[in-house]
Amino acid sequence: MSSEYEIVIGLEVHTELKTNSKIFCCSSTEFGGDPNTHVCPVCLGLPGVLPVANRQVIEFAIKAGLALNCEIAEFSKFDRKNYYYPDLPKNYQISQYDLPIAEHGFLEIIVGEEHKTIGITRVHMEEDAGKLVHQGATMATSKYSLVDYNRTGVPLIEIVSEPDLRSPEEARLYLEKMKAILQYTDVSDCKMEEGSLRCDANISVRPVGQKEFGTRTELKNMNSFRALQKALEYEAERQIEVIEEGGRVIQETRSWDESKGITLSMRSKEEAHDYRYFPDPDLVPMIISRDWVEEVRASLPELPDARKKRYMDDYGLPEYDAEVITGSMELSDYFDEGLKFTKNAKALSNWVMGELLKHINATGQSVNEADFPIPAANLAELVELIDKGEISGKIAKDVFAEMQQKGLKPGAIVEAKGLKQISDEGAVTAIVDEVVANNPQSVEDFKAGKERAIGFLVGQVMKATRGQANPELVNRLLRDKMQ
Repeated sequence: MSSEYEIVIGLEVHTELKTNSKIFCCSSTEFGGDPNTHVCPVCLGLPGVLPVANRQVIEFAIKAGLALNCEIAEFSKFDRKNYYYPDLPKNYQISQYDLPIAEHGFLEIIVGEEHKTIGITRVHMEEDAGKLVHQGATMATSKYSLVDYNRTGVPLIEIVSEPDLRSPEEARLYLEKMKAILQYTDVSDCKMEEGSLRCDANISVRPVGQKEFGTRTELKNMNSFRALQKALEYEAERQIEVIEEGGRVIQETRSWDESKGITLSMRSKEEAHDYRYFPDPDLVPMIISRDWVEEVRASLPELPDARKKRYMDDYGLPEYDAEVITGSMELSDYFDEGLKFTKNAKALSNWVMGELLKHINATGQSVNEADFPIPAANLAELVELIDKGEISGKIAKDVFAEMQQKGLKPGAIVEAKGLKQISDEGAVTAIVDEVVANNPQSVEDFKAGKERAIGFLVGQVMKATRGQANPELVNRLLRDKMQ
C-alpha cells in the first residue's frame, strides 16, 4: 500500500435480530425452510394488509444501542425507503431515516498497542429484503435469478460507523468487536454463514495531509472477516492506481468476487434523496419512555470490555490474553467456567488460546456443543495436574490429545496410562548418575561454560523416563552433580 495515501473507511453493519417472528407480521424468522414458505400477505406486500410493529424488535434495538454507548431517542418513527429490486415485494423497504432509535455511540478497538475509539453515527431498525439465488458463478454471469422471500421482513438493525477506520485491518477488528457485543447482549446469533451478520463498507483514499475525503465506493454484503479485509485491501489499491494513472474514482456500488480476489462494479451509488424517504403512514411514531430505557439498561449483561477489565484486574491476565478470550462470548463463558476449578488463570488462558483454539479451528466445533470433548472443568483439571507436579507440560500435551479423541478426564488418562510424573528424588538421581556417566563430553562442555549442554543431558534423562521425570528436579540434580 502506498504510504502517500490515507485510507478512509466507514462500515454499515446489518444484523438480524433473534426474534421468533418478523418485524411487522407473525411469519417465522427461522433460517432455512423451503423457498417462499415463511411468508404471509403482510411481508409479501399484498393489497389491503397493515403492518404491526414487533415490540421485541424495538427492545432489542434499544439494548444494542445502549451496549454501543448510544443515546436512545425519546421519539422515533419508521419511514419508507423507495426503490425497485426483485427481492423487495412492496417496492419499498420499511426503515428509519431522520429519527433513528439510537445515535452518537462508539466502541473501542485495539490496533497493535494503540487503543482506538470508533464513532457510531446511528443504529436504526428496518426489515430485511428477500434473497436472490443467481443461476451462475456470479450475478454478472448468471442467465437468470430466482427469488426466495423467506427472509423478507426479518428484523434488522443497521449500525452505521463514522468514517474513523484507517485500514482494512481496523475494519476487521471493528467488525469482530461489533459481533462480540451483539452476541453478549443476545440480540442476534451473528451467524455470518447464514447472513445474520453482514456489512457494507464505504472506502475512499486521499493524499496524506488532505482534509477533504476522496470519492468513495461501497462494497456490498461482506459476510466474513477475511472477505471484508481482503476486499478493502484490493479496493484501496484499485483506487490508488486509478488516481495515479490520471483517472477519476467513480462513486459506485461494487461487489466482491471471492474466487478472483477482485471487486466488480454493480451500479452507481444512490444518495438519500434517490430513495424518496417519507414517514410510513401505516405505522404510528414511537414514544420511548425513559423508564423503558432504564429497564433495558438494567438487563444488560457484562459486556466484553467490562469482562476484559475483570480478567485483568481480578486474575492478572495480560491485556492480550483478555482481549482474545473476550472476543468470543462462547470462549469467555468457557474460560469463566474453567476458573471455578483452578486458580491459575494465566495457565488456563494459555491452554485456551493454544491447544483448545487449535482444536476448535481444526474441527469447527463449538465449546457450547453438547458433545464437545473437552469441558472447561476437564481443561482446568489438566492445569491443576501440572501445577501439583503430577504431570509435566510435555506429558500434558499428550494427555490433551487423548482428551480430544475420547472425551475422558485428564486424571483418568494419567492413571490408566501410568503417566504420573516421577518426582521421587532417589529414583531420578539414579538415572541422572547414569546419564552423566554415559555422556562425559557434554559434562565437560557444561563445565567449560556451554550452557546448552545441559539441555542435551536433560533430554537424555527425560528420554530414559519416557518424559515422566520432573523437569525442574532433573535440572537441579544435573547441576548439583556436575558442579
